Amino acid sequence: MTSGNDRPCIVLILGSGPDAMDAAAFPSDTFASIVVINNAWQVRPDWDYLIHPEDFPAERRPPNIDHETQTIITAIDYVPVQNAFGGFVYAGGTMAYTAGYWALGALKPDAMAFFGCDMNYGNDRTHFYGKGTADPLRDDITLQSLEAKSARLMIHAASEGCLTINLSRQKQSRLVFPNHPVDQIGQWDKQAVAKHLSKLGQSINQHKAKEARSREAELGYMAVSGRYWEEPDKFDAEELRKLDALWLGAANR
Repeated sequence: MTSGNDRPCIVLILGSGPDAMDAAAFPSDTFASIVVINNAWQVRPDWDYLIHPEDFPAERRPPNIDHETQTIITAIDYVPVQNAFGGFVYAGGTMAYTAGYWALGALKPDAMAFFGCDMNYGNDRTHFYGKGTADPLRDDITLQSLEAKSARLMIHAASEGCLTINLSRQKQSRLVFPNHPVDQIGQWDKQAVAKHLSKLGQSINQHKAKEARSREAELGYMAVSGRYWEEPDKFDAEELRKLDALWLGAANR
């Protein structure tokens, strides 16, 4: 393990995928913070931030929290941060990406490690607690390509000096982040993170990334409240598909 100022700030973003319970065994000292999404607070008790949408049922929230070490993140907190990165229409209105952008803006980590966020829903067991409602599969203009939205997050994070990685051991993932095992990242120092970030940066097509950012600015798609579904006539699905293609191209996908 690294020590002192050489230790990177790695944030774990934990979702509710079928394998999420494997994260209960992850060494806690690997992560500077643990951000759990929705029901994932059940996986391990040492989470730091629980992020959930406005309609997350009260009965599914933790009955008790340690107010000295744990914080609930709601729309009041994450909407302004999301807007600073272009807003929900461009980022994708599902909590895995919302959590990523919030952590990127609020915690400013060296790396974000995602687990339980593969968003594969091809079998009966969609979540670690059984079969649940797959939020990213709903009919939503912002979620036409989950891969493109992950590419956008990865590229935005890289531009902020943050590496995004996937800890998943699943054969398939909708995330396009580079994959690394948790025992490997536990050995990383800041120089190792910087090396992987540099390698990622070399793989990004910066011309297409710049083109995607410019097109977003031209379209001006923004719902300041975060509730983009309340004003659907403002957004063109075909234009968003074209943007998705640009972001995927920027990630060489």
